[in-house]
Amino acid sequence: MIVFLVGFMGCGKSTKAKQLAHRLDCPVIDLDAVMVAREGQSIADYFASHGEAAFRELESQALKTYAYPETCIVATGGGLPCFFDNMDWMNAHGITVYLQMTPPQLVSRLHNREKRPLLKGMDDEQLLEFIIKKLDERNAFYNQAKVIVNAFDLDAEKLEEAIRLQDL
Repeated sequence: MIVFLVGFMGCGKSTKAKQLAHRLDCPVIDLDAVMVAREGQSIADYFASHGEAAFRELESQALKTYAYPETCIVATGGGLPCFFDNMDWMNAHGITVYLQMTPPQLVSRLHNREKRPLLKGMDDEQLLEFIIKKLDERNAFYNQAKVIVNAFDLDAEKLEEAIRLQDL
């Protein structure tokens, strides 16, 4: 079983992927890390050099060409489900899990904004407005996930339980 964790930046996809992979004794794949390794530069640098459109193409290619083990947990980028046919592809190849949070919860977690190209230079109020707008655009994709969980204070045991219920 391949589990794809999706959701807005800051919702805990990378952290929960590691915790869940540890519980299930399987590999974790962070697609951002895959792209950094392939391109030899940070996501922020790639974004700055090539722009968002090129980044989204690279991200989709990384998603669809990675040689996934039979069982693994995949942390995706926040925007990945919203471009091309990425969400349909993930639903066809595994179990998608939307780690859902409210905009204020996301603001409280997004402290290091300089490393995130879309958030650079925003104060809390600007960030809240941005998140509300982006979630409005992205929820149509995120809500296609097979499993939707409240990710605030979510522990790996509850996450595993939600996924196992879907897998029955």
